[in-house]
Amino acid sequence: MVCSAFDVARSCYYAHRLRRRRVDARRVALRSRVNELFSQSRGSAGSRSILGMLREDGVTIGRFRVRRLMCELGLVCKQPGSHAYKQATVERPDIPNRLNRDSAVQRSNQVWCGDITYVWAQGRWHYLAAVLDLHTRRVVGWAFSAKPDAELVIKALDMAYEQRGKPQQVLFHSDQGSQYASRFSGSGYGATGCSRA
Repeated sequence: MVCSAFDVARSCYYAHRLRRRRVDARRVALRSRVNELFSQSRGSAGSRSILGMLREDGVTIGRFRVRRLMCELGLVCKQPGSHAYKQATVERPDIPNRLNRDSAVQRSNQVWCGDITYVWAQGRWHYLAAVLDLHTRRVVGWAFSAKPDAELVIKALDMAYEQRGKPQQVLFHSDQGSQYASRFSGSGYGATGCSRA
């Protein structure tokens, strides 16, 4: 009665019922692989990323099918939130800007610059402090840490100081962040002072 009401052949209805009873082995394998790849990405891979990974494995599939499989499995990608990194907003009059945007440095170990950036790795934010020689434009020291504190900056400066043969009379230029503005207790740097941006 329903078939005649919708003008559908009874054979089509029975074929559909038969298909629903059969297990699609390829679909089950695909669902399993999509779930595995999603877990490997720690929940950060979306349908495009998983599609790329499946194609690298030699699987022929479209993005919309991957998206459908993810919906069936209830997989929703989670991207790391934006990083709220505190920046200095008030100028420090006690830390003069000795460099004053003069980046024409005549020799190595005359002026170093430093800054901190953040990197998303292993499901959390990590911090990288780098020291750059303004003359050679090369990184001469760096340090990596889970916390953006003064100790991170000191490690990067220590590395630069040791790598460059403990140079004297080096001007160090950085922003006015608290890590750079803190007092380096017991530091053995023969610097002409810390400059600020």
